[in-house]
Order: sequence, then C-alpha cells, then structure tokens
Amino acid sequence: MTGKTGAAVDDAALIFPAETPHSLTERICAITLHEGESGWTPLWWWLGLGFALALLCMGVISVAWLFYAGLGIWGIDWPVAWGFDILNYVWWIAIASGGTFISALFFLLRAPWRTSLNRLAESLTLCAALCAAIFPILHLGRPWFFYWLFPYPNTMGLWAQFRSPLVWDFFAILAYVLCSILFWYFGLLPDLATLRDRAQQRWQQVFYGVLALGFRGSGRQWRHYQPVYGVMAALMAPLVVSVHSIVGMDFAGGATPGWHSTQFPPFFVFGAALSGFAVVLMAVILLRPAMGLHPYITARHIDTLGRLLLTSSLCVAYAYVMDAFSTYYGPDPADRTMFAFRLHGLYAPVYWGTIVLNIGFPQLLWWRAIRLDLPVVWLICLGVLIGMWLERFLIIVSSLARTQLPSAWGQYTPTLWEWSLLCGSIGLFLTAFLLLLRFMPMLAMAEMRAMLAHRP
Repeated sequence: MTGKTGAAVDDAALIFPAETPHSLTERICAITLHEGESGWTPLWWWLGLGFALALLCMGVISVAWLFYAGLGIWGIDWPVAWGFDILNYVWWIAIASGGTFISALFFLLRAPWRTSLNRLAESLTLCAALCAAIFPILHLGRPWFFYWLFPYPNTMGLWAQFRSPLVWDFFAILAYVLCSILFWYFGLLPDLATLRDRAQQRWQQVFYGVLALGFRGSGRQWRHYQPVYGVMAALMAPLVVSVHSIVGMDFAGGATPGWHSTQFPPFFVFGAALSGFAVVLMAVILLRPAMGLHPYITARHIDTLGRLLLTSSLCVAYAYVMDAFSTYYGPDPADRTMFAFRLHGLYAPVYWGTIVLNIGFPQLLWWRAIRLDLPVVWLICLGVLIGMWLERFLIIVSSLARTQLPSAWGQYTPTLWEWSLLCGSIGLFLTAFLLLLRFMPMLAMAEMRAMLAHRP
C-alpha cells in the first residue's frame, strides 16, 4: 500500500517510516489545540454533534416522563419484568469492555500494535460505561433513591439486599467506571502536559495545565509513573472479566429456564469481547480518514482487530453450541420448552438474526482481503452490534416469557418510550465521545514517541 505522500508502506508496519517523534507530536497537538492546517473542528464533527444531541434530547424527554408517570410507561409486566432497561445495560457494559481488553490486557502482553489504539479504545469504554450506568438506576422504580443500594450508616437502619442482582450490578458498574476513569486519566497525564506546554491560548494553557496535575516529565516522575501504570493495567485486566462474570451471574443466580447455567459468566465475557472489538473497529475505520491518522493506524491495526473479532465470534459460537447441548442433554423439560420457543416461537426471527449476525457474517474475516476491505468490515461490525443487542433481548425476554408454569407464560412488547430511551443512550454515547474527540488527544503521544525512539 502507499501513504498519502505516495511513498510505499509495508502492510505490516505499525507506523509510516517517515514519521518521527516530532512530527507525531506536531500533528496530534495541532488537531487537539486547533492550530495550523491540521487543526480542526470540521463540518462532520458539528453535524455529528447535532445528531447526537437530538438523540440525547429524546432520551431526556423519555426519562423525564418516566419520572413523572412511573414504570407503567414501559412494556414490562408479569412475567417479563425485565425489558429494555436490563438488556440495554448488559449491551452497553459489553461494548465498554473493548477498550479495557485492548488497553490493559494487551499492554500486559506487550503487544506493540495497541499503542496506536489504546486511547481511542479507552475513550469508547468511558462513554459506553456512562450509558450502562443509567439503566440499573432507572430500573429501580424510584431512581432518586439509588444510593440505598450502597451500604452506608443511616438512621433508618436500612441495608442493601446483597442477594439482589441490582446490588451486584451497582458494585460492578461502580468499580468498573471508577477504575476505567482512573486508568484513562492516568495514561493521559503525559499528553496533557504536552498540550499544556504547546498551547498558545490562555484558556488552553490553564485547562490542560490543571488537568496535567503538575506533570513535568522529569526522570523521577517517570520512575513512579511507569510502574504505577503497569499495576493499574494488571488490575484492570481481571476487572473487566469479573465485571462481565457478575453480569452473567445476574442471570445464572436465578432459577429461570435458560438462565440457571454455569456457562453464563464465560458466555458473557465472550460476548463482551465480541461487541467491544466491533465498536472499536467501527470507530477506527471512521476516524482514521476523518482525522488523518493513516500514518499511525495502518493496515496492520485493521487486520489485527479483524482477527480478534473473528476469534471472539468463534468463542461466542462455542457458547451457543454449549447452550443448546446443555439444554437438550439436561433433565429439565422447562428448559427444552423455552429453547424450542426461541427456535420456533414468537421471537424466532430474533434468534436466527443473532446467529447470522454474530456467527455467520464474521466468518468472512477468515480472508485477509475481506479484513482489509473497510466498508465490508464496518458493516460486519455494525451487524455484530445489532446481533449482540438481539442476543440480549433473546436471553432476557424469551426466558422470562416461558417460565416453568404454562399458566404464567406471557410476552413482551416494548413501547415507544423504551425505544426513545435506547436512542437517548446512543445520543449520550455519541455526545460524550465527540466531546472527548475534540478536546483530548486520541493517540497516546508519550507511548508512541517511546515506540518510535526504539524503532529499528
């Protein structure tokens, strides 16, 4: 392939040969500080922000009406007492995992390709975790009392019910959000100091100076910084697995048909990896040309993410096979009735759509030519995100709709307010991400300068 300068570039290269630490710093700082020809607040950013704010307004209106009218505006009822609120929570928290897998896990594995992607992936993690956090709170019915989930001394003698999945979710999302913010912010400190020192406008000097917390890049600071970053990565890597295991235990802890299974914790980890890699790959494909990041995000990065997406899809396929096997090999007729309802019942299109989008289409990534065909890969990733949402819908709704007692069977139909809340969460995600995109560097300049310094 060739770069924008016309020079030949090896497809296995992690960065264009002509790039230097100085040119990297100049380009990324110019984008963030809005300087020179590389500085930008382009039209596509404003259009994207307008679209995101429009979706966010839909969500705000939906939440306001929910506070006024109560949970009756949703389609949940007995026996399907969990609906869009819980499935959207599981979907968003799974999307949030992609950044942690790339940034923390592959840092511990010393994978050099993650250096160009970790900041972008971490930013996506923060935005998705923010969206996930609102749904368990809204599901409470009286969300203004969400702090009751936390065990704290109070005059009423009220304590959290530790056998409740809502309490598990509260601790899981709280730990994940706080640790993700700390990990993202700590990794950003050297780059914030670079922006502070290069900023020309006074407000930028103050803004990035305050955020940099006095980081000067001295030898003493780096001796403390590097081991602490490694320790934080070592904590985040198992945390992302534990968070999704807890989400899986929300379901496995119940006696509902299709849920009471020991495979749910790893099943949810596999699904989190699949949807997380998909959203990172979608963002990379869109932002690489939009922000002029071709010299730093090359064909090798796209190819590697495609391989990870394919691997995750195969893991999810294994989980689907084991789900069917354990159901029909097991002794519970209620499980078999529920699974037959998934295959042939009202929600059968959802089941087969899940199989096609999560398992079928990603098999195209076996071919490298497909992995480097960016429009096709982007569509596959979009299909995976839709497929993972359908999977969550299927797991939650079909199991609750077919309980052990036929007299308690029912069905679930989401209302307009639930759809608008889903759109609002997407708007919140896009708004937060676009703001981070505008004011924070999307490449880890300090790490990439170190990689360039040691390049042969």
